[in-house]
Amino acid sequence: MPSTAQWVAFLVASVLFIQLPGPSLLFTLGRALTVSLRDALLSAAGNALGIVTQAVLVAVGLGAVVATSATAYATLKLAGAAYVVWLGVQAIRHRGDARAALDTGGRPPERAGRSLLTGFTVGVSNPKTIVFFVAFLPQFTAPGSPAAPQLVVLGLVFGLLAVVSDSMWATAAGKARQWFARKPQRLDAMGAAGGVLMIGMGATMAATD
Repeated sequence: MPSTAQWVAFLVASVLFIQLPGPSLLFTLGRALTVSLRDALLSAAGNALGIVTQAVLVAVGLGAVVATSATAYATLKLAGAAYVVWLGVQAIRHRGDARAALDTGGRPPERAGRSLLTGFTVGVSNPKTIVFFVAFLPQFTAPGSPAAPQLVVLGLVFGLLAVVSDSMWATAAGKARQWFARKPQRLDAMGAAGGVLMIGMGATMAATD
C-alpha cells in the first residue's frame, strides 16, 4: 500500500483536482439548479460511482487502451458530451419543474435509480478522468506491491472525496435555488441557466482534445 507521505500527497492533489471547474463539478451545479436537492445529491453519488468504475478499469488495464487509442477516446468523449448536452436541453425545456420540485404538491422527484444512473453515465463517460487516472494514480503506488489493488483503493478514496465535495457544492447551489424560489420567474431562469451550463460543458467536452 502507499506510504504515509504518498497518501498525503495523493489527498492534497486529489482535493485540488476535484475543485477545478471540470465536468463533474459543472454537472453537479447544473443538476442542483434544475432538479430537487435530493436528486442532485443522488446524481453526485452516481457520478462518484462512475469515477470509481473508471479507476477499476485503469487497474485492470482498460483505461490505458482509452488513453492510447484516439478512436476509443473520441468515441467515449463524444458520447459523454452528447448525453450532457441532452440533459441541458431537457433542463431548459422543463425549467418549470425546478419550481414544482420545491412545492410539496408539485411533480414528485425522480426515482433514486434514475438519478444515480444519470450521474453514473456522466462520470463513467468522461475520458479526461480516465487519462488523468492513467497518469496520476500510478505515481502513488508502492513499487514493491501489486499495483492493481492499490489503484482500486486510490480510486475509491478519490471517488469518496469527489462525492463529498460535489455534495457540498450541490447543497450550496440548492440553498441559492430556494432563495430564488421566492419569485417563480427567478427560479425558472435559474433552471434555464443550469441547462445552459450543462450544454456549455458538453460542448467543451466535445471540442477539447
